[in-house]
Amino acid sequence: MDYRMDSEWDLYPLGGETGQSYMGVKGKQNIFLKRNTTPFLAAVSTEGMTPKLLWTKRTVHGEVLTAQEWIDARQLDEEEMVQMDVLNLVRDIHQSEPLLKMLKQIDGKVCSPMDCLSLYAEDLQTDLRTNHFLNDVYNYLQQRAVMLIDTPKTVCHGDLNHRNFLLEKTGRLYLVDWEMVKLCDPMLDIANILCQYVDRKDWLTWIDVYGLEINQDLIERLEWYVLYDCLISIKKNHFQGRYRQMNNSILLIKDVLKQIRNR
Repeated sequence: MDYRMDSEWDLYPLGGETGQSYMGVKGKQNIFLKRNTTPFLAAVSTEGMTPKLLWTKRTVHGEVLTAQEWIDARQLDEEEMVQMDVLNLVRDIHQSEPLLKMLKQIDGKVCSPMDCLSLYAEDLQTDLRTNHFLNDVYNYLQQRAVMLIDTPKTVCHGDLNHRNFLLEKTGRLYLVDWEMVKLCDPMLDIANILCQYVDRKDWLTWIDVYGLEINQDLIERLEWYVLYDCLISIKKNHFQGRYRQMNNSILLIKDVLKQIRNR
């Protein structure tokens, strides 16, 4: 099925979890179109971290549609997420003063540890809400959250899945799907990558290459956001019926908790 916007473009759904993305076709011209994306996209485009933003307009149905340059690119494979280009792009996002300034200007909210936990608890499935083990993890994170209130806050993408990284044929790497962007401890993004793609024994090496000083404070921040990322992953995979992935997150939680207890 194709969709039309003001009789100008033929829109073809690109799939994905949100169902908001399309390839727009008019004659021989292709563009990438997305409904109701974040206004922060303009800043990311200016910084060259996502494909060029061409225009933004409101449709006849009252929705905001953004158009980006259609690039000859592919999504990264899981194995490619350990490459330096990925680490460098994530670090550039976290260290970008223009992105930080722009997100604050558009009223980007600071996501505190307690805000993160609220996102997990929102619409939590009954099976998970009544699980004693997960509740113990949640309560532990609640107790420790106050210790992390004053940690550094940077621009965080919030969903560093390999499918959100596009590798252009020229070798240039882009990051897309910025709807979950927030001001948060960069450990939010770092834990997201480590939990999904980096071997447990290589975590501190990855962080060292990223450029952070490894000390007890950093390790405790990392542990908190790793446990949080596991809870979010369990919630998402439970909803999707992906129980093997759920079990992997539970095993990682147990491993991290064991490390904490043995200190």
